Amino acid sequence: MNSIVVTGATSGIGLETVRLLAGEGYHVLAVGHIQTHCEKADRDIRAGIHDAKIEWYAADLMQQREVIRVAGEIKSLLDERGDGKLYALINNAGCARSWYMTTEDGYEQQFALNCLAGFLLTHELLPYLLKAKGRVIMTSSRSHKGIKVHWDDVMLSKRYNPLTAYKQSKLCNILFAQGLNDLYASEGLRAYAVDPGLVNTDIGNKTAGIVDFVWRLRKRHGVSPTVPAKTYSYLCEHTKAPTGLYYYLCKERSYSKQVTSESAKRLFALSGQLCGVHYGKDAKR
Repeated sequence: MNSIVVTGATSGIGLETVRLLAGEGYHVLAVGHIQTHCEKADRDIRAGIHDAKIEWYAADLMQQREVIRVAGEIKSLLDERGDGKLYALINNAGCARSWYMTTEDGYEQQFALNCLAGFLLTHELLPYLLKAKGRVIMTSSRSHKGIKVHWDDVMLSKRYNPLTAYKQSKLCNILFAQGLNDLYASEGLRAYAVDPGLVNTDIGNKTAGIVDFVWRLRKRHGVSPTVPAKTYSYLCEHTKAPTGLYYYLCKERSYSKQVTSESAKRLFALSGQLCGVHYGKDAKR
């Protein structure tokens, strides 16, 4: 039985992806922010899929100690019941903010959750993914186009613009997938970035401010989260992993010219420094 981890699993795209994967017979390890939300999501899914194989974990992935904790719990389960293998990791958890806010580690929240959480969780679960020749899927966005990484101030602490921070984080998601492929494709691991399109979710409505106002207007024109959920399933369902990098509506799409192996390597070095970890031979021991 193939196990798949999904973060941001209690609402929107994450919830519908968990529902779809569970219905297809996968063993889903679902990570949500709040325990009561996990319980509600579980009831919702099991009302339609009585035999769903889902394990729920509550963790605030903005905080690195929480990423490490939940990764430990997932690794214990995979050791006991998954033959030490993880078929796929879907790093979907994300946020949008209206002003500069930091985590307990001192990092800007959009960069911390949208980028560093997936970087660190993937690092922790990497041996299980490599053993399964598995897949890592990042939730990106078409908004990554027309932006560059602000390497001199990646947190935008000196001149904060919430939209710039969000767009930059989505570019970093694709760079992370590129970097994983550069490092581990030869060992059977494949990484992807998904553009879900404009989706009617509450991602922009979790804090007050300009982002909340704009998102309430925009999301009315968005599709149901069930639509992008199909792309995550598509990238998991093939016995032979698809070879592209960036997908929208189950099809490979073009992406920003800013996505290069050189920039991916630079992002890995920076993220590793911020998380206190290192990808490479040492990470696989």
